[in-house]
Amino acid sequence: QLQACGGGLVQAGGSLRLACAASGSIFNINDMGWYRQAAGRQRELVAAIRQGGSTNYADSVKGRFAISRDNAKNTFYLQMNSLKPEDTAVYYCNVEVRWQPGFSTSTYWGRGTQVTVSS
Repeated sequence: QLQACGGGLVQAGGSLRLACAASGSIFNINDMGWYRQAAGRQRELVAAIRQGGSTNYADSVKGRFAISRDNAKNTFYLQMNSLKPEDTAVYYCNVEVRWQPGFSTSTYWGRGTQVTVSS
């Protein structure tokens, strides 16, 4: 199960921190990612972090957003600073979970959390 939280309403220039926690008898988690979908648009990758810690970001958020993870808690975060109205969207978390060693991973999506940035 994935539980995402931290969305809300913020003024332009403000900050929010999203969190996503995976629960269950997880062996490990490979990639963790945050996606977003604005009204009338396709879902897009915002940021991703691999098990080793390497990250990648959408060009539109580079320098403003930071993704991090806590492997011990199977939790990852998205710190969003200098928010803009165009960041308004539903944000979804996504993980690749390995339930047992040597097994392939399964992909899961969180329900989504609304982020609204007012101008």
